Amino acid sequence: MSVCSALLTRHAAGGCCRGLCGVPPPLVHIRLASVAEPGTKGADEEQLWDAAGYLHFSRAKTGSFFQERPVLKNPFLEDALLRGYLRRHLPQEAALSDLRAFGERVANEVDVWGRECEVTPPRLVHFDPWGRRVDHIVTSPAWKRMKDLSAQEGLVAIGYERSFGEWSRVYQMSKLYIFSPSSGLYTCPLAMTDGAAKVIQSIGVSWPVDEAFSRLTTRQPQHFWTSGQWMTERQGGSDVASGTETVAVPQTDGSFKLHGFKWFTSATDADMTLTLARAQDRTGATTPGSRGLSLFYAEVSRDEDGRLKGIEVQRLKDKLGTRQMPTAELLLDGLPAHRLSEKGRGVASIANMLTITRIHNSVSAAAAMRRVVQLARDYATRRTAFGKLLKDHPLHIQTLARMEVETRGAFLLVMDVCRLLGREESGTATQRDAHLLRLLTPVAKLYTGKQAVAVVSEGLESFGGQGYIEDTGLPALLRDAQVLSIWEGTTNVLSLDVLRCVARSSGMVLHAYFTHAKSLLAGASSVATLAPAVRAVDGALSELEDFVQLAATRAPGYLELAARDLAYSLARIYTAALLIDHACWEGASSSDTYAALRWCEHDLCPVTTKQARGCYELSTAPLDAALVYDWPIQG
Repeated sequence: MSVCSALLTRHAAGGCCRGLCGVPPPLVHIRLASVAEPGTKGADEEQLWDAAGYLHFSRAKTGSFFQERPVLKNPFLEDALLRGYLRRHLPQEAALSDLRAFGERVANEVDVWGRECEVTPPRLVHFDPWGRRVDHIVTSPAWKRMKDLSAQEGLVAIGYERSFGEWSRVYQMSKLYIFSPSSGLYTCPLAMTDGAAKVIQSIGVSWPVDEAFSRLTTRQPQHFWTSGQWMTERQGGSDVASGTETVAVPQTDGSFKLHGFKWFTSATDADMTLTLARAQDRTGATTPGSRGLSLFYAEVSRDEDGRLKGIEVQRLKDKLGTRQMPTAELLLDGLPAHRLSEKGRGVASIANMLTITRIHNSVSAAAAMRRVVQLARDYATRRTAFGKLLKDHPLHIQTLARMEVETRGAFLLVMDVCRLLGREESGTATQRDAHLLRLLTPVAKLYTGKQAVAVVSEGLESFGGQGYIEDTGLPALLRDAQVLSIWEGTTNVLSLDVLRCVARSSGMVLHAYFTHAKSLLAGASSVATLAPAVRAVDGALSELEDFVQLAATRAPGYLELAARDLAYSLARIYTAALLIDHACWEGASSSDTYAALRWCEHDLCPVTTKQARGCYELSTAPLDAALVYDWPIQG
């Protein structure tokens, strides 16, 4: 018998003496793990112990049951829709094998880094030990590894190498879709880096940004740069025309120095930035409004004493989510910069950037939904409640199925926007494609942002109380999802952007929308199983066309009140058409058909539902205000 066993036997014997006289204590079987001595039985030999002296839950014992955690498997192999979509549109083995291998790396290596970024958030060191101002933003080693990985895997470069022609953006965004939930929010600096590269490419890759473009799009970690996007100032975010106070002072060599205060700068540890400012004339005056804004390029560097050149980091933002990424308030005090845009054309110059960053935002939203569904699906095979596994409870599976339908719809909507971007960049886009890209970019961003919050929140419920416990890592999914409906334009701001693009195109974007949505239904005309879905979409398109014609005869305020519901209607109907189209291809599964049918159970055209109730009549605006502020209702 081992020393450990002997001590335990003596303790058990003492327990017997303390029992009730004349009543033999019950005996229970406990499997004792000990180091076996030569000539004795194995360490796992079952022995009888006195229950009164040695219970399962005494002292350090915590019981024999521990719930298995959900396991992240290869996100590429676990996503049937992603694989089916790529087999249909991008069947090249080079792309598929790369995504398969990257999925393994994400599951087995990168996801741990992402968690490290979450639990080791950035911190700001204002001064060195001797009192010098240094403003060092200290990030975790995992955050730095994410930067190297992003270069190696070509997470920005793929979009500019264009190895797969018009499908290169779909390939790039598929990779980011796999990466995003495990990235520790490194997809945010990548979005801004991609956006900066797009702006530089559209303006012209020449001095002073030729080297920057090369660094933003390289696969070599030692040369790779990320870019910031310093637009938001104290007066507001989306309204840059009236909210930008930063001035650009011209220098004798043709460069500028920037002076201002940037209220919200994401990924503040970037190597460079694009930012808006008002160039001063010879008298020091600036032009108000958007006509006075120009786009500037600045590098983030330090002098020989280690101080940032022309920048002071005031503080890091304490955010609800996205804690992995440094976001700061910056004082620009003579930051050296070069003007990229024509004078007064700054807002127009960042249009391409907004397209890219909004698409990235949409990809992250769809990815968050897919990740929580994957984890919840796995957990349902491991968690037992009320006598059976969660996967055997029909109501639980019904809930997961509803989440799956939302996720599938979001994925197809986002990937179609990526397809349109790829066609534009490869020079194969038609005028219809260009109109669709302009319309669907804000629609996809606003709709998937709202979907992500709802689906991820529902997903946390599927883990019960563990979904609310921080060290499981699950709550971070919801905290990080909340930003997706806020950054790059809130739901209302983007809904109004949809109205602007309709007006500026004289309605041509809507003509392209109706034409293409109807063409997506053509392949399903002879598929009996999809007939209910086709009828639903046909009816919704007719209702939407009627609404547009009616709204054109009303006062401008009518459409503004309808803007949000109009954007939702555009998203739901188009997504329904995409699901039907995908269910018709020769490699489609029965689940593809079922998902299309389930999606079409939505109110596909909520704008006409609300219109029938009088929600957009101008008389409702003062009633809404009276309700919100508890004012007396007039009349």
